[in-house]
Order: sequence, then C-alpha cells, then structure tokens
Amino acid sequence: MNASVNETTGTPAAEQVRTTMLEFLEERTRQPVEADTDLFASGLVSSMFAMELLVHLERSFGVAVAGPDLKLDNFRTVEAMTELVLRLRGGADD
Repeated sequence: MNASVNETTGTPAAEQVRTTMLEFLEERTRQPVEADTDLFASGLVSSMFAMELLVHLERSFGVAVAGPDLKLDNFRTVEAMTELVLRLRGGADD
C-alpha cells in the first residue's frame, strides 16, 4: 500500500482531493453529490461549468491538465478527477 499523504494536513491525498471536489460541486450546484455520480449524465455539470471545474482542480491541487488528459472521462466523476490529480502529481493513493 503506497498511500500519498498531504504533509500539511496529514490527510491521505485521495481523500483530500475527493473532499475538496465534492465540497466545490455541492456548493456550486446546491445539490448533494456522490464521488461516483456521473456529473454530465446527471445534468449537474454543463460544458461551461466543466471549464470552471477544470480551473478549480488545477488551482486547488497545483496540477496542469493538458493534451490527452483533457478528456471528458477524466471529469465525469469525482473519483475520476481524484485519479487524474494523483496521476498528475506522480503518486498513487492505494
């Protein structure tokens, strides 16, 4: 088990990403969101909001999403975004 941990909070990295993104989505949509909810199929995220979501993800976690990573499937669920952030940071939270 190779768990990445946020050195500031001591929180496992995946849980931090999950929590941050869920809080952002719930605040913006004013609806409860599960980590495995398909954000596009559910109608919670439009193409315009997807850009805001991308910017929030990049700023919150200090990553740059570009090229092949800019695909819908990486933003479909909070779980997918969590995996993307961990991969871009070069660590896995297994």
